[in-house]
Amino acid sequence: MKVHIDCFPCFFKQAIIAVRLGTKDEALQATVLKGLTDEIKATDMSKPPAHSTTFMHRKIRQLLGKDPFKDIKTEYNQAALGLYPELRERVFNSDDPLWTAARLAIAGNIIDFGIFSSVDIIGTIDRALTGSATVDHFTQFKSAVEDHREVFYLLDNAGEIVFDKLLIEVLVEMGKKVTAAVKGSPVLNDATAYDAAEVGLDQVCDIVDNGSDCIGTMLEMTSQGFNSMLEDSDFIISKGQGNFETLGCPDGENGLNSSKEIFFLLQAKCDVIAKELGISRGSMLLMSSSQVPGAF
Repeated sequence: MKVHIDCFPCFFKQAIIAVRLGTKDEALQATVLKGLTDEIKATDMSKPPAHSTTFMHRKIRQLLGKDPFKDIKTEYNQAALGLYPELRERVFNSDDPLWTAARLAIAGNIIDFGIFSSVDIIGTIDRALTGSATVDHFTQFKSAVEDHREVFYLLDNAGEIVFDKLLIEVLVEMGKKVTAAVKGSPVLNDATAYDAAEVGLDQVCDIVDNGSDCIGTMLEMTSQGFNSMLEDSDFIISKGQGNFETLGCPDGENGLNSSKEIFFLLQAKCDVIAKELGISRGSMLLMSSSQVPGAF
């Protein structure tokens, strides 16, 4: 995916959310927003939007002198953990725990404070378990799970990772060895090793970090060790819109072997992505990379 002109309002919306979370000082809020001029002007229209917003959020953290999402990440980790026992029971008592856990993992993707300032977790859970996914490659996904012993799982947001934990527990119960990847350092409300430990995910599977604060997965920014692990992985589950932006293009422009199949679990929270895929905003997707339409 490449930057569209319609991405720019979202860049500013992300920045406003970040500064309001980071400080109540309106003068400092204005100073930070004005300080992003160079980053906005430097936007590379040939790159995914995540490329530009990575630099923008680095500048925001620098100008604020802290991570503005730190507290809200913990808040949503704890909120999701409050739902975890009941959701786990629903997963493992369902007719198909893999289907139920995959749907809940997609539901968890609603927790995104880079885009929304509030979320309806309960409503999204109900919609995920009772409604249909707009793109649903679950049969292909289940077959791939059964065919592979190891899974490389690209995590997305704090809070959301509790929902990922449910899916990972199902995979482990099926005898799979799961390695879950977090960000190397804070960016937006993306999960780090701290978040993985806070929700107990490190007790379920191996945790690695990508050595970067990039949004999504951009191999020119992530560490060589992480890139090698990703390239060596035969079966990849990718959570969230940022990872889809950066890894979902079928021409393999991000440097990942284009023949490698990835399963993307996300909600289309962006009008640009929804338009590119020919779906409505808010759609739930479980999509194989082999079936991403067009030159996304």
